[in-house]
Amino acid sequence: MKGIHLRCDRDGSTYDASEVRYRSTLGEPLDVVHDLTKLAGLTTETFDARLRSRNPLDRSGVWRFRELIAPIPDKDVVTRREGNTNLYDTPRVASWVGLDALQLKHEGENPTGSFKDRGMTAAISLAKSLGMSRVACASTGNTSASMAAYAAQAGMQGIVFIPDGKIAYGKLSQALAYGARTLQIEGDFDDAMTLVQEVCDAEGIYLVNSINPFRIEGQKAIGFEILQDLGWKVPDWIVLPGGNLGNNSALAKGMQELYALGLIDRLPRIAVIQAAGANPLFTAWTAGNDVVPVKADTLASAIKIGAPVSWRKSLRGIAACNGVVAQATDQEILDAKAQVDAAGIGAEPASCATVAGIKMLVKQGVIAHDAHVVGILTGHLLKDPDLVVGYHQGTLKDFDLTYANPPTRISSTLAAVQAALED
Repeated sequence: MKGIHLRCDRDGSTYDASEVRYRSTLGEPLDVVHDLTKLAGLTTETFDARLRSRNPLDRSGVWRFRELIAPIPDKDVVTRREGNTNLYDTPRVASWVGLDALQLKHEGENPTGSFKDRGMTAAISLAKSLGMSRVACASTGNTSASMAAYAAQAGMQGIVFIPDGKIAYGKLSQALAYGARTLQIEGDFDDAMTLVQEVCDAEGIYLVNSINPFRIEGQKAIGFEILQDLGWKVPDWIVLPGGNLGNNSALAKGMQELYALGLIDRLPRIAVIQAAGANPLFTAWTAGNDVVPVKADTLASAIKIGAPVSWRKSLRGIAACNGVVAQATDQEILDAKAQVDAAGIGAEPASCATVAGIKMLVKQGVIAHDAHVVGILTGHLLKDPDLVVGYHQGTLKDFDLTYANPPTRISSTLAAVQAALED
C-alpha cells in the first residue's frame, strides 16, 4: 500500500500496511505512518473545496480528508456519508460549567449514532480492499452497531462479541437489526476483547476494534472536521471521554500530522475524561506509571472498560498535546447529562463525561473561564433510553436526581391541564 506503513512505537519496527496485522512482534498496537513528504502540497483549501462536491467520498466527513486516512481505491470505500456532525454553541451548558462560551461537537449525529462510524468506514473499507469476507469486534454497544451496519453494506458477515450483563437496547438492537451474528459471552468487555482477538487469529476473521490501526485513522477525522468547522483556527482545548482510548489517540495523532504539514500553527491541548469506576488511564497518568487494568463499574457503558488497548498511544498523544486526564463520578456524569439534554442537544452518558470533566477542570483552574473549548459528545441520547427514563421517572436508584423532569399524571380534562400548566 503506497505512501503508508505500520510501525511499532516502542522498538521502531515497521511492517507492510497491506499485511493483516494489529500488533508488533512485541505485542504492541501499531501506528499507520504516512509519508508526509508526499503530501507537502496538501492545503486546507483542498478539503474546503470538497464541501461543494457531489462525489460520495467528498461528502463523507472522513474521506473528504482521504490523503490523511488511507490510500484505498475509490471502488473499495464503504461510506454512509459519516461525519458532517454539528458543532453547537451551548451558552446554557457553558454557564453551568463556568465558561464564557462552550462548543460541543455531536458525534451522536453519525449514521449509527456514535463516533465509531468514522473509524469503521476506514476499517471496513480496508477489509474490502484486502478481500475479507468476515469481520468481528468485541463491544459494549456502539462499536457493534457501527460494524454491523458497515459490514452489511459491504456484503460481509459481521460477528459481535458482547459481554454478559445489561447491554443498552439502543445499541444492541442495531447489531441485531443489521444482521450481525451476536455472541454474548460470560465475562465483561475485557474478556470479550481477549476472546475476539483469539478467534480472529484462529479463523482468519478481520478484527475491527480500535486495536486495528486503520480505525484510528478514520477517527482522526473528528479533529480535522472540528478545525474545518472553525475555519482552521485551533481551539485552546479539545475535551473528550476515554474508554478504550482509541479516540483520543486518534485525535492527537491527527493534530500532530496537520501541524507537521503546516496546516495549523499550533496544537490544541487535549483533556481525556474517564469514569471514576473505569479509570485506569487516570490512575496511571496521576502516578506516572503504566496502566494497570481495573474491574470497570460505571453506568456510562460506552467507557466501561478496565483494560484499554490503546493506553500507550493515549499517553503519548496526551504528552505531545500538553494534555491532562481527569475522572468524573457517575453522579457528576448524570448531572452533566441532564444539562446537555435540557439544552436540546442530548447525548448518551459516556458523552457527558466530557462536560462533567470540563466543569471540574474549570473549577480547578486548569481550563481558564475565557478559553476556547470544544467538547466532543460521542453518542446519541437514544443509545441508552432506559437510563434516561429511569432518571426522569425517579426509578434510577442510589443517585441524586436533582434535574429530573418527571411526567405529571392528570385526568383528561381541560381544567386538569390548566392546573398542571399553572403549577
